[in-house]
Amino acid sequence: MGLVDRIKTLCDSKLITFAELERKIGISNGQLRRWDDVSPKTENVQKVADYFNVSIDYLLGRTDNPNIQDDDNFLLAAHIDGDFTEEEMEDIKDYIEFIKSKHRK
Repeated sequence: MGLVDRIKTLCDSKLITFAELERKIGISNGQLRRWDDVSPKTENVQKVADYFNVSIDYLLGRTDNPNIQDDDNFLLAAHIDGDFTEEEMEDIKDYIEFIKSKHRK
């Protein structure tokens, strides 16, 4: 699925049109549909990602996970202060996986 298709799917999920999205994020009318043929500016892709609270990697098709924080290490670094040994980091990652599996049941 390409960039424009992913944006279309996200718009459909929010019940908005491309034109409405363009107005809401402040880009030119009709610009989104041209992104199949012309590379968009990074800042405009970021505006779309921010609006839908998804990662740019998701929009570009690099991952099927729309979550902004796809990497547990990045998530840990962003939310935990302190210096941890590699062994402690592994324990933390194991605990995160345990919590995820517990809540997915």
